[in-house]
Amino acid sequence: MDYLKTNKESWNKRTEVHYDSDFYDNFKKTGNSLNEIELEFLQDIKGKKVFHLQCHFGQDSISMSKLGAEVTGVDLSDLAIEKAQNLAKEMNIETKFICCDLYSLAEVLNEKFDIVFTSYGTVGWLPDSNKWASVISHFLKPEGKFVFAEFHPVVWMFDDALEKVTYRYFNSEPIVEADLGTYTDTEKEISETCITWNHCLGEIFNSLKNNGLKVEEFNEYDYSPYNCFQNLVEFEPKKFRFKEHGDKVPMVYSLVATK
Repeated sequence: MDYLKTNKESWNKRTEVHYDSDFYDNFKKTGNSLNEIELEFLQDIKGKKVFHLQCHFGQDSISMSKLGAEVTGVDLSDLAIEKAQNLAKEMNIETKFICCDLYSLAEVLNEKFDIVFTSYGTVGWLPDSNKWASVISHFLKPEGKFVFAEFHPVVWMFDDALEKVTYRYFNSEPIVEADLGTYTDTEKEISETCITWNHCLGEIFNSLKNNGLKVEEFNEYDYSPYNCFQNLVEFEPKKFRFKEHGDKVPMVYSLVATK
């Protein structure tokens, strides 16, 4: 099965639903979609060149532009990039967007950046984390910074309700799923097939190290900033945990690595 074709079709289906959902409704009002977790590591980005990988339809890219950065966002979904361009124009924000497979970026872009950024549900769509890290390293300037926030691989071992272990923690084979709905609307009548991979922490750390990136900071969190799994409860504003497991499960991790 062609994972690029399959996942592009999946994300094109999701994009229409996401763009019109309540999940993103507040973005146009607030102009910011960044969470406390990534803002802590991004810090002052005014005047910095930022490359946002797997940007979807550009909310975080536009948010970073509003903080004064010169931002380029990239995504596999042509529909998502079209929506991102329209959204930036509507909000009168200068953000550049490119539609491209992440592994092919060097063929279409010849720039270096101060910061490479990606977050929440991104690396799992890629089969080879070492190749992923090589792309990050390629586009970073010397002493450049990679900022990464992602759902914890422990969460991906379970079914969506976290009731039973379904998948291996380690990356041994592609995970092919046929889903109904999407994380912004679990009851929406769309169905799509997607192909993902579970990358354990050791794999991520070694991939970065193998490509000249040194992890400077690393944190794990017992909550998600998004209500995107089943049976979550909001215990503080924008902080969600599984109702049955409380603070016992690592849900997100973040890191900063330098070149």
